[in-house]
Amino acid sequence: MRSAEITRETKETQIQLNLNVDGNGTFTGTSGIGFFDHMLTAFAVHGGFALTLHMQGDLHVDGHHSVEDVGIVLGKAFAQAVNKGEIERFGNAYVPMDEALAFCALDISGRPYLAFDAVFSNQSVGELDCCLVEEFFRAFAMNSGITLHIRLERGSNDHHKIEAIFKAVARALKQAVILRRGTVLSSKGVLA
Repeated sequence: MRSAEITRETKETQIQLNLNVDGNGTFTGTSGIGFFDHMLTAFAVHGGFALTLHMQGDLHVDGHHSVEDVGIVLGKAFAQAVNKGEIERFGNAYVPMDEALAFCALDISGRPYLAFDAVFSNQSVGELDCCLVEEFFRAFAMNSGITLHIRLERGSNDHHKIEAIFKAVARALKQAVILRRGTVLSSKGVLA
């Protein structure tokens, strides 16, 4: 089973996260930020992952530490659960969400990078500050060792735009973690 459990405790957040890459498409638990939980649910469903989150964050300050730290912990869990030498490695997906369209291409290579091209119209959706979407994916990419390209093609509703992004990343990851036989998928013979 490809799974990992990561615990992180700081003065700002206390997090325990369980990830099963070959899960049943479920998210349980809460970050304390309703719309972010909605995105984590979409991420789990469309990636086919089982994701459980127990956390306390300093939401009296704002959501930044909670969202970023979930990205850190989820990234570490992916890095621990997935053997780069046994997977398809690359994934990409376009996801429409009503008027919004998002694209993601990624490489589980051990070389972390984020290219994030999305503009939001509002400061927040629910209690999630829109600027934290990029922070979440940066933390995830840097801690998972994934090269992650995200581009919002179009959209006017920030809820739809953010949801399309989360679903596109999840579907690209689902493609990239498919198990394969043979040698490491690299002309160098190694990843990172």
